[in-house]
Amino acid sequence: MWIWQAFTGLLLLVLLTLHMVFNHFVVEGGLRTYRDVVAYLSHPVVFAWEILFLVVVTAHALMGVRAILLDLGIGPGTDRWLKRGLTLVGLLIIGYGVWLSWWLRSRGA
Repeated sequence: MWIWQAFTGLLLLVLLTLHMVFNHFVVEGGLRTYRDVVAYLSHPVVFAWEILFLVVVTAHALMGVRAILLDLGIGPGTDRWLKRGLTLVGLLIIGYGVWLSWWLRSRGA
């Protein structure tokens, strides 16, 4: 799992840099308005890019939580339940984020 966490960490460097550039540095005033965000998310490539960012952030964070708990010495049985629980939490977070982004995107149509 640490290889996946390292991989997602590298992806985060790229995705976060692009997110910051496109959402803060190229926008007049440094922040997008609600209307700007809706218009921005309506582009299919941007929508996919932001969803990928959400998935990578969530996966990286939850792998980090699991690593911390493993360092505290949980047993194999607990680890199995922990993986299931964190997977469920991750799916809920990603599902909500996709739904919210889709909802915002549809507001621009």
